[in-house]
Amino acid sequence: MTDLFDIQPVPGNLVPELQQKIDGKTKPPGALGMLEKIALQIGSIQQTLQPKLTLPNLVVFAGDHGIATTGLVNPFPQEVTAQMVYNFLNGGAAINVFCKQHNIRMQVVDAGVNHRFSEHPDLINAKLKKGTHNYLESPAMTLQECKEIMHRGANLIDRIHQTGCNVIAFGEMGIGNTSAAAILCHLFTGHDLEACTGKGTGLDEAGIDRKRKILAQAVTRHPGITDPVEILATFGGFEIAMMCGAMLQAASHRMVMIIDGFIVGAALLAASAICKEVTGYCIFAHLSEEQGHRLLLDHLEAQPILQLGMRLGEGTGAALAYPLVASAVGFLNEMASFESAAVSGKTSVS
Repeated sequence: MTDLFDIQPVPGNLVPELQQKIDGKTKPPGALGMLEKIALQIGSIQQTLQPKLTLPNLVVFAGDHGIATTGLVNPFPQEVTAQMVYNFLNGGAAINVFCKQHNIRMQVVDAGVNHRFSEHPDLINAKLKKGTHNYLESPAMTLQECKEIMHRGANLIDRIHQTGCNVIAFGEMGIGNTSAAAILCHLFTGHDLEACTGKGTGLDEAGIDRKRKILAQAVTRHPGITDPVEILATFGGFEIAMMCGAMLQAASHRMVMIIDGFIVGAALLAASAICKEVTGYCIFAHLSEEQGHRLLLDHLEAQPILQLGMRLGEGTGAALAYPLVASAVGFLNEMASFESAAVSGKTSVS
């Protein structure tokens, strides 16, 4: 599928000038830590010494998983997915609060919820089917369905990009999607499935043990799959596959992407397996408490901005990280240099 997305590596030609500008600010070299790295990255993505973030968007992708109908891996019933979508649309979720606080436009995408929603100005109907199949019995979706839902994610990004948005964050909602993410983490990173599987929405130790056994059965049922799109089709959710397509298209538009937690990260694992250059456009919001996320980040050689003990999903980590990303751009553009402030710079000591 790489021929469907025109993704170029982030250019490095401007790095020396950007680094010189960063080092010339009125501070010791490196004193702003990760903010300096983020400023360098965004300047490189946008190919300018004066980058800007315009019309930040956060999109929550919602979808249902066939495995959730069994109740074997999830403490909450499947209908909670639709109920939470209504909560998003009514402005009552944590992600609504954080997006409003930081002036981020939020939209919800029905990527495949097992429910029929009425029209709403903040709801995008991109549904292909009402949820995936149970991967204990068959692949979650066909290869063609997976490709189609990825294209729908790409088309969504096209529309958002046309509004002038150049920075986008991803969130998700789907009962059972930590199970899909655990399998994807296992298959894409090579780490043991047990190490990739955690409590999700609140399983106790017995529940986690049962979940690991069920997921191991699922992986055993579909052996020998190596193609990244086929892996995504077999075990993913519509919301995960749609995010994967959206990420690839966002990278092709040279947009800055803010990556949330474990499930969003699993979508990025698939995207990076399809085209490794996509990660150069990504800023990693936080380290989730969901087991497996650290393994996922290490595989992507990613350094998260925040570590707050969160595992809510929805894009909450990305929304909380956005002000820090904006601060990185802000200091690069507005902070005085030693020269402009008439401040003496560092002297060499022999």
